[in-house]
Amino acid sequence: MVKKAPRRTAERILEVTLELFNRFGEPNVSTTLISAELGISPGNLYYHYPAKDELINSLFDRYERSLNEVLNASDNVRDVEDAWFFMHTLFELIWQYRFLYRDLNDLLSKNRRLETHFQSVLKNKTRSIRALLESMARSGALRMDAREMEPTATSMVVVLTYWLSFEYVRDPRNALEPASAQAALMRGAHHVLNLLVPYLEPQQRTHLLTLAGAYTSP
Repeated sequence: MVKKAPRRTAERILEVTLELFNRFGEPNVSTTLISAELGISPGNLYYHYPAKDELINSLFDRYERSLNEVLNASDNVRDVEDAWFFMHTLFELIWQYRFLYRDLNDLLSKNRRLETHFQSVLKNKTRSIRALLESMARSGALRMDAREMEPTATSMVVVLTYWLSFEYVRDPRNALEPASAQAALMRGAHHVLNLLVPYLEPQQRTHLLTLAGAYTSP
């Protein structure tokens, strides 16, 4: 039987770091804890990532690449069904890198590169959500004055960006645990899309309420 080649150490370090950051929060995870969890020496860790910020930046780069792939699909959203799937996919990715959102303000205050790049993330999210609104308007799923699209897109991005922070404040001990993931993601998708209710065509509004009831009920 041919043995699988071991994963590269740098990849393993990022995987374990992401798991620890998500579980405990980035400020509570030291490089000593990371190396201990991996069973490697601190020197081996520093060889690959000489500073904790390099671990954070590498994880953020991965997140940003995946995020852009998801956001690029926004102009294919035609109706509530598409929008629900799009939002859930977006929230799944945010959940995968939830430490960024749980500790966002703290991270930005300490990491200049992250501060700059996250501004681009917000701009790309807003641009993508606006494309989603324009696509849904073209297909007849919603009616919205062009002047309302930018503020509506911004409001949706605010909920997207701070939803996990809200969940965490609401229930600090359990909100960001894996067992809570599905419920948190569904609630997030529901509340973002609920901002569209006043603009949706009647059948689309009914369908959104049906989806919300099916997926977010206890």
